[in-house]
Amino acid sequence: MINNVVLVGRLTKDPDLRYTSSGTAVATFTLAVNRNFSSQNGEKETDFINCVIWRKSAEILANYAKKGSLIGVTGRIQTRNYENQQGQRVYVTEVVAENFQLLESRAANEQRRSAHSEDFSQNQPSFGNSNNQNQSNQKTTGMPNFDRDTSDPFGGSSIDISDDDLPF
Repeated sequence: MINNVVLVGRLTKDPDLRYTSSGTAVATFTLAVNRNFSSQNGEKETDFINCVIWRKSAEILANYAKKGSLIGVTGRIQTRNYENQQGQRVYVTEVVAENFQLLESRAANEQRRSAHSEDFSQNQPSFGNSNNQNQSNQKTTGMPNFDRDTSDPFGGSSIDISDDDLPF
């Protein structure tokens, strides 16, 4: 049997890190994942997918990923059920994340968040693009620019790596 899930989306809020009674870390989070097609009225739809991650990965996710962070998740779908306080059976379907990866730099995430909060106060949408020409183009055309962040992650300093250090 195959049960594999691969998701790329943004966190809807900071991951909720908790610990079991035996001390095992567990974090729950929700990913907003855009659909590849538009609805009949031309709007992109988004799925909000509940996820859970365990142990050290949960602690790392909670420490480094915040609301709005773009992350990739691999895992599996799991269903469970329980009886709530009213005696009703509740069924839950969630993704158990086995691995995750941050897909944007911390600087790009902070820049997007600050640009969003500035534009929100001015009632202007923004998608965190640092290129002023593209921002003005977005405001005139209404189309966001999803170009990759091209800023230097090493701050202009070079890295000296010999061929012997490369694994290939």
